[in-house]
Amino acid sequence: MAISNIKALFPYNIQNVWNLVTSLENYQWRSDLNKIELINEKRFIEYNRNGYATTFTITLTEPYKRWEFDMENTNMKGHWTGVFTEVDGQTEIAFTEEVTAKKIFMKPFVKVFLKKQQEQYVSDLRKALNK
Repeated sequence: MAISNIKALFPYNIQNVWNLVTSLENYQWRSDLNKIELINEKRFIEYNRNGYATTFTITLTEPYKRWEFDMENTNMKGHWTGVFTEVDGQTEIAFTEEVTAKKIFMKPFVKVFLKKQQEQYVSDLRKALNK
């Protein structure tokens, strides 16, 4: 299993950051996504720019504090945890992904891929919040 963590601080209130991250309708700010398909209030499918699907199942929602889900596609399965903390009127995020590759040849590359994906997500989030 590969584990990747990222932290970032945003000069915005926690409600704005939470609402943007957890919105399954407003995802156009994410450069990695083509669309999100809502299955029900706990499940959704993200399609990347190449149409590759990943299914997500929300396992925990504590508004303005914590959001967690399981994720799976043909290449991997794992768990994502997002922790949101208010710090002097700003918002700190701490995101952790734990992923197991389903294909043995992918195992050496999973952690590097996760880190790159997390960095792009934070960059996209920062741009969206600055608008």
